[in-house]
Amino acid sequence: MFRSLFILGLALLVAAGRIAAAVEPLDVWPDLAPGETTRLTGETLPARPGENPPITRVSNVTRPTMTVHKAAKPNGTGVVILPGGGFSRVVPDLEGTEAADWLNQHGVTAFVLSYRTTADPKTPGWPKPLQDAERALSLIRAQAEQYGLQPNRIGLVGFSAGGQVAARLLTNDGKKRSYERIDIVDDTSCRPDFSILIYPWNMYDAKTDALVEGIEPPKSCPPTYIVHTDDDRSSSLGAVLFYAGLKKHGIPAELHVYGNGGHGYGLRPQKDSQISSWPDHAAHWLGTRGFLK
Repeated sequence: MFRSLFILGLALLVAAGRIAAAVEPLDVWPDLAPGETTRLTGETLPARPGENPPITRVSNVTRPTMTVHKAAKPNGTGVVILPGGGFSRVVPDLEGTEAADWLNQHGVTAFVLSYRTTADPKTPGWPKPLQDAERALSLIRAQAEQYGLQPNRIGLVGFSAGGQVAARLLTNDGKKRSYERIDIVDDTSCRPDFSILIYPWNMYDAKTDALVEGIEPPKSCPPTYIVHTDDDRSSSLGAVLFYAGLKKHGIPAELHVYGNGGHGYGLRPQKDSQISSWPDHAAHWLGTRGFLK
């Protein structure tokens, strides 16, 4: 009797939008991802001592998936979120689901991407996540009607290493991609309609005093919002130069460089820093661009 009442109550809460219904993660690729021989969703690493609240880190991902986070009052805008993790890991909560919750509050449906990771530090980490992000954007746009989205309102949010991947994807006009066509999904554009880059990682090349190769924004780049901090070890010069490139092309953009806050804060407040105000500014920017109507 108690079990039946519990299940009924839970169902009513789900229907009322108080509790999100569990949704099985979406596969990004119909079978093996390009170049892979296994399909592993990853291993959750032990929590680091002293982290409160703890941060989840997942490694050994060869089967990329997306979790779906629907807004209670959707406005037709969708976003693919690329968490950080230095390419050897993915951080699905601090830089994933917590951002999804924020976007949901503004009517935006979010898709948190657990992209493929790279175990070898000598191997460039960004190519596989870039392929996964391209495929994810095309997949969501191709299925926009299913999720109540408008295909011309699909954006991209990237944190840290995910921010670098997002910046690389922004150099694409949506027609070319970094892998061979697999099916009809790949005939759909992978160009985001807007992007938000949060402390994008290692975009500045000190040797050339310029952006790293493959990140220079083109004239076709979509409107972009960028956040960084002055005391981030991953220099804010990359964010500044990317913004300058957008400005030269007349692309609507906004850049915020806070004095302190470090790196890897997500949406969480940091002591003696105003960095946790960035989501409010980003939401205002999205609203001025018409993506929250």
